[in-house]
Amino acid sequence: MAESGLPPGWEVRHSNSKNLPYYFNASTKESRWEPPAGTDTDQLKTYMAQHHSASSARTGSAIQANEGKIRASHLLVKHRDSRRPSSWREANITRSKQEAMEIILAHEARIRNGDISLGELAMTESDCSSARKRGDLGFFGKGDMQKEFEDAAFALQPGEISRAVESPSGVHLIERTE
Repeated sequence: MAESGLPPGWEVRHSNSKNLPYYFNASTKESRWEPPAGTDTDQLKTYMAQHHSASSARTGSAIQANEGKIRASHLLVKHRDSRRPSSWREANITRSKQEAMEIILAHEARIRNGDISLGELAMTESDCSSARKRGDLGFFGKGDMQKEFEDAAFALQPGEISRAVESPSGVHLIERTE
């Protein structure tokens, strides 16, 4: 059992859209809001107080807290084979992966032509709840996002926009903002 009190394979991550911690199993890709079975709740409470409480977040400066992290926005188009094929826009997403790719490529063309910004387009077209924040995911570090997304985001320079990126969540356009 890790210092967090979680069973092997589980870790605490932070949801940028809900600004809350959640539990993630990297091997099974399962995520959940409640601690998994087999958690040492007393140990977890201590760990959360030390690492995920509002008071511990205020002890360091914002620069120290974001060291090694980047900030990015994205536009997500889900498809029927996505990890969760539903969104705030559609309760049951039925489009194919190819249809999702065609949609994202059309969005990319509009952005690169200067017709609209990624943030403006994300507000109406993204299948992620970050749409209401212009696709802003806040600051994140290595290991916080799905590998495909993270690799693409960290490869960008601030102000750059990725080509289409496929992940278990769907197809993304990513803009590194900081």
